[in-house]
Amino acid sequence: MDIYFQEVGKTQNYKYAKDFAKAILCLEDNGNACDKCRSCLMFNENNHSGYYEINKDENDSIKIDEIRQMQAKVIEKPIISNRKVYLINNADTMTKEAQNSLLKTLEEPPDFVTMILVTNNENSILTTIKSRCTKILFTETSIDELTEEDKEKYDELEKIFGNVEKYKSVELLNKLDILYKDKEGIFNNLAFINMIFFDKLKKDASYAEYITYVEDTKRKLKANSNFDMCIDYLILKIWE
Repeated sequence: MDIYFQEVGKTQNYKYAKDFAKAILCLEDNGNACDKCRSCLMFNENNHSGYYEINKDENDSIKIDEIRQMQAKVIEKPIISNRKVYLINNADTMTKEAQNSLLKTLEEPPDFVTMILVTNNENSILTTIKSRCTKILFTETSIDELTEEDKEKYDELEKIFGNVEKYKSVELLNKLDILYKDKEGIFNNLAFINMIFFDKLKKDASYAEYITYVEDTKRKLKANSNFDMCIDYLILKIWE
């Protein structure tokens, strides 16, 4: 599974990416890092054999040799956890040669590998790289701030999308009247839904596709596509 985070705050989202990596590697496998198991303790001590990071200053560049050093380790099977995570911070500073080299790994990564790219400038990332990753765009709004606005509404969205795999398409359409009626709050609603999916992504890689569908819906809405058809698209793609 390959992911890239587009940053809002550089320090904040690098930390979020690391927390996500720790949760993926956690031995408790409950969607969040327990901070008690062997994996979490070793991660906190920067001594986890299943975690590899390239973190260069934004004024420097990530060169092909550094990507090749990382690639040499990708094929090694995990020892502590069932998975391995490779994080590249300031990924937009990769040279074109480095990105083309990385592309080989992104095309056919081992099943146990998750690669995370954090960037503040996605325009510097090759289209071929982005097309092989799930994009997660952070907003300034936190989940706590969202839920304070309208707790009843967000409780209902969490109840539905937290168990979305249990519903048939018709059931989803009937239950999600809340989305169709709330045009003014739709972008906050979609941001909240993706927060739910992102939390589930830590345990199940298939939720990366769900996040992509939500992001596609945002783009369609911003392009002034028909509102109801955009929501129809989202629900049907998730159900599929």
